[in-house]
Amino acid sequence: MAKPLIAITLGDPAGIGPEITVKSLADPKLYEHCRPVVIGDSAVLQQALSLCNSPQQLQIITDPEQGFYHPGTIDLIDLRNLDLTSLQWGIVQAHCGRAAYQYIEKAVQLALSGQVHALATTPINKEALQAAHVPHIGHTEILAELSQSHDPLTLFEVRGLRVFFLSRHVSLRQSCDLVTKDRVFQYIVRCAHALQQLGITTGTMAVAGLNPHCGEHGLFGNEEVTAVEPAVKMAQQQGYQVVGPIGADSVFHQALHGQYNSVLSLYHDQGHIATKTLDFERTISITLGLPFLRTSVDHGTAFDIAGKGLASPVSLIEAISLAAHYSPHFYTPR
Repeated sequence: MAKPLIAITLGDPAGIGPEITVKSLADPKLYEHCRPVVIGDSAVLQQALSLCNSPQQLQIITDPEQGFYHPGTIDLIDLRNLDLTSLQWGIVQAHCGRAAYQYIEKAVQLALSGQVHALATTPINKEALQAAHVPHIGHTEILAELSQSHDPLTLFEVRGLRVFFLSRHVSLRQSCDLVTKDRVFQYIVRCAHALQQLGITTGTMAVAGLNPHCGEHGLFGNEEVTAVEPAVKMAQQQGYQVVGPIGADSVFHQALHGQYNSVLSLYHDQGHIATKTLDFERTISITLGLPFLRTSVDHGTAFDIAGKGLASPVSLIEAISLAAHYSPHFYTPR
């Protein structure tokens, strides 16, 4: 049985993406579970190899099936889309935003054609994307547009704790307005189906509360009464294994210890704080609702340490490993 092919996008060349890619692929254990192929620029990756004093060799390929996929060799689909003489580490640059977008674009093409089985992405910079006139705010929006997918789901996983999000990049005020009966119900259904797609078919989902102590039956906030409780009840009546609302100060701890198979967080930071406090480096973002699986590090381009050789590869190693673990549920291995 062939190991899954995982496309790793190089991210913003001015950030730590190239460095953590080189460091991650120096780990021979990754090759036991997958075939990692990098989508990027050979000059940028060669610069990262020099920065890391790495003996790894680049092998330029045009088709993922051409790769060697053994430790010591980095198999690269080289887009040759960056002039290294104009690259400055740690600075927002339009040509870096454009290059990062093109890496993602190529990876999506490979995934849609079945040439790779999952994507593991490194960080991009929103300001650099804007400078390059890329009309999207981040990875999820780019992936949705390129694959013609509607409203993908974000799932965080760390140490077996799984957290979905009812809303992502909107203001806190807007996120509260999005806590409606219909939306909560729709997300319970979508999250349940996403878990099944990952092969998780047992256990109960919990919906977090929005207000302190779930509003104490409307004493300080009534979203739980008007939206969350009716949505959960409707989902239960349709056979979904879900409970809630459960106070946000306890539900993540309970899920971590196995009481729930996942948590639906009601806004961005509610779930981000819980997962990243548990283990910042090993918190991995999984994008579902696409025609392919995508995992990602959940940290930024770290411009403050770019080019200094200080970046940790732990998060990317975890992202690649998780992509390899879940990808067989998205395709039939041969």
